[in-house]
Amino acid sequence: MIKFLDLQKVNLQYQNEIETKLLEVFRSGWYLMGDQLSNFEKNLSNYIGTRHTIGVANGLDALRLILRAYIELGVMNIGDEIIVPSNTYIASILAISDNGLIPVLVEPEINTYNIDISKIEEKITSKTKGILIVHLQGRVVFSDSLKEIAQKHNLKIIEDNAQAIGAEWNGIKSGNLGDAAGFSFYPGKNLGALGDAGAITTNDDDLTKTIRALANYGSNQKYVNIYKGLNSRLDEIQAAVLDIKLKYIDNENKIRREISKRFINEIKNPAVILPEYPADEDEHVWHVFVIRSERRDELQSYLTENGVQTLIHYPIPPHKQEAYKDWNNLSFPISEKIHAEVLSLPISPVMEEKEINTIIEIINKF
Repeated sequence: MIKFLDLQKVNLQYQNEIETKLLEVFRSGWYLMGDQLSNFEKNLSNYIGTRHTIGVANGLDALRLILRAYIELGVMNIGDEIIVPSNTYIASILAISDNGLIPVLVEPEINTYNIDISKIEEKITSKTKGILIVHLQGRVVFSDSLKEIAQKHNLKIIEDNAQAIGAEWNGIKSGNLGDAAGFSFYPGKNLGALGDAGAITTNDDDLTKTIRALANYGSNQKYVNIYKGLNSRLDEIQAAVLDIKLKYIDNENKIRREISKRFINEIKNPAVILPEYPADEDEHVWHVFVIRSERRDELQSYLTENGVQTLIHYPIPPHKQEAYKDWNNLSFPISEKIHAEVLSLPISPVMEEKEINTIIEIINKF
């Protein structure tokens, strides 16, 4: 069976470095808020190009904390609206709801799977305070017109950069395009930890101070609590591992691009719709390689029978989830079509050529 993602193999590439560092952290006796976290925050800031990085417990917390900090700073109020793509992973939407803000769904472009920027302005009201853009599947979504819309309506642009670390728009890294960005380092991400982990990047000094306090029980000094905060910290072990793997992310993303090119050039089957390869290849880091088919379930069964493991990102659109039953009667036809047809093929920096050849061959025979 060709695994969807062989995480063991991905991490064993750096076995000696990681194991040496794990032992060093274990023996240090310091497991939270130490040098490993400081080093990783500094190195991620340098990589992304932002003034600040704040390590947090996971990607959902990263987004929750950004929005919560904007509320504490008076930029947003409970009941305000945040625009978000209708086909995103539900965590993007949960972060909005969790803060008492109202998610306003906007349909994606069918070819890129990212939010359709041309449809944003029609959804803006006097209550709109932000646009949460999601660089879905590893492809950046950004434009000058998006910046203009945000400036015209005085909106914050928040990036959900859980899937696109290393991607660029006009030479600027994702995570440095908007006002603040949330990252997930869930093990299966292009930059994955050995457990849950996340981070926030921003150039906003006040936002950084507020988030750091909120993530530490609302405290800016020991036992002095200025907010009703959370406990969301990136531990020393995860920070140490991420700092090692960060050095290799560009090379790993390059390999993903090469595999994507092969799939796009060599898969030839009228039953399969292939993703678009962007004119500027730096815009995409191919966190997942997503094809579409009207015979998706049949295709998935066929691939499983032929030894290829696949996943569906994602089978149910957010507006059809029980968690948001008030939305269940709403219609988002592009999202619904995407969710009914998408299928993710294996892609990773440790795939062997024979595995790539096999996947192409099997799909072409479907």
